[in-house]
Amino acid sequence: MEIIKYLVLGIIQGITEFLPISSSGHIVLFKYFLDIKAGLTIDIFLHFGTLLAIFFVYYQDILNMIYFKDEYKTFNLYIIIGSIPAAVVGIFFEDFFEKMNSSLTVVGVFLIITGIILWLTNKITINKRKIKDMSVLDSIFIGLAQALAIFPGLSRFGSTIAAGLYKNLNRELATKFSFILSIPVIGGATLLKLKELTLNGTTDLNYFYLFLAAISSMITGYLAINFFLKMIKEQKLHYFAYYCITLGLILIFSL
Repeated sequence: MEIIKYLVLGIIQGITEFLPISSSGHIVLFKYFLDIKAGLTIDIFLHFGTLLAIFFVYYQDILNMIYFKDEYKTFNLYIIIGSIPAAVVGIFFEDFFEKMNSSLTVVGVFLIITGIILWLTNKITINKRKIKDMSVLDSIFIGLAQALAIFPGLSRFGSTIAAGLYKNLNRELATKFSFILSIPVIGGATLLKLKELTLNGTTDLNYFYLFLAAISSMITGYLAINFFLKMIKEQKLHYFAYYCITLGLILIFSL
């Protein structure tokens, strides 16, 4: 049934968006196998669902940012600065990277790169820096990692959390900064796609199916974030490396 396809895609989006295994790579793969043609429209609904999941998990931090409480004053600044690289890449190079989404081989290569990045996090042992110890250069470095994650198959959260750990941020801060840093990027990209959809018009789509896809991505996204936070606390981020490398090799040599 068609409705099952959209529910599955929503579940895949929710799980893979927040686990460091690349949502873009998996969505490309599942759209291919499920033969879903909604393209731009379903991307908007899926990303809106996962955006809500971040708000539900980090609502207290987001409120602190809105009211500029204590150390969140500088945290706000770092989020803004860290968002700039991805915004520049997304605005000026979107068409270039969109073409890559159709190549499963490219997805496979960057999944392997994601796996290597995740495996290397196991080698980082000293992570003690807190928000008060952060600098503008830290936010730029993590922001650049997020910008590079526009490559299909390269995990946004895997890259940004690894970048934060490399800069010796403590694990909780590296994770929190990574998730909240994604809000302007996911939100901005969703708005740009919505504008493009409005200008180009829509085809005959079932918006009930799209709504269900968004809800399923939100629920599974919320569960995935909490599972991922537990894995980070237990220092098991590198476990995802084996999955990414294996799937990457399968895509390169089997399809």
